[in-house]
Amino acid sequence: MADPTPVIDDLRAESGELDLLVAELTPEQWALSTPAPGWTVAHQIAHLAWTDHSALLSVTDAGAFRALVEKALAAPDSFVDEGAEEGAALPPAELLAAWRAGRTALDGALRGAPTGARFPWYGPPMSAASMAAARLMETWAHALDVADALGVVRPPTDRLRHVARLGVRTRDFAFGVHGLTPPAEEFRVALTAPSGEVWAYGPEDAPQRVTGPALDFCLLVTRRAHRDDLALTATGPDADRWLGIAQAFAGPPGTGRPPKGDGR
Repeated sequence: MADPTPVIDDLRAESGELDLLVAELTPEQWALSTPAPGWTVAHQIAHLAWTDHSALLSVTDAGAFRALVEKALAAPDSFVDEGAEEGAALPPAELLAAWRAGRTALDGALRGAPTGARFPWYGPPMSAASMAAARLMETWAHALDVADALGVVRPPTDRLRHVARLGVRTRDFAFGVHGLTPPAEEFRVALTAPSGEVWAYGPEDAPQRVTGPALDFCLLVTRRAHRDDLALTATGPDADRWLGIAQAFAGPPGTGRPPKGDGR
């Protein structure tokens, strides 16, 4: 069983970098629009606080988490937005404090989770390491939206290895959520990390392949950029189809981001 400590440490670091971005914002900056339609900087942090709380319930109170899932099933198109709206309505200092407290509690719960335990989620159940990787993926993706609103560029780090791995592991889920039958065979995915290392997944001799920068793959699977704007190459029809539907997060795919060249 893999030790979850490294990914939990990376989640803490990723959250800390985003915290530095928002800690000293003015009320006007908290209200800036982000690339997510209708979402301000406050909505982005409120969403992270809400999902951290959901993850904490999953790890510590399965009954309370089941109640959340029932609410989500009752309002699948509005459940996430409602959680973000509620948090975004708080005064910025109160929202920031709630996010910090929630992620600290989740950090402790994940570190104290029994070895081999799996926890319910809106998709398949997850181990502590997978839960931390999912939270890191969301934290990184929403931090991109915050940085965009603030006009800041966040240099990529090799913490993206967790996002990339999650993107590869959710291949079949992405096909399923679009009503498609997942391919029977594995793909070879070879990605160049920010450090220059190559992260490779799947059989080396697989005929269907995806290659390119790890940053671009992570932008794709978090739907933070359109495929047309990314330097990813697919070999094979199923691999090519995957790049059009890939997503590393649970829930409906949404519309994604339009290509930069479409005039919008």
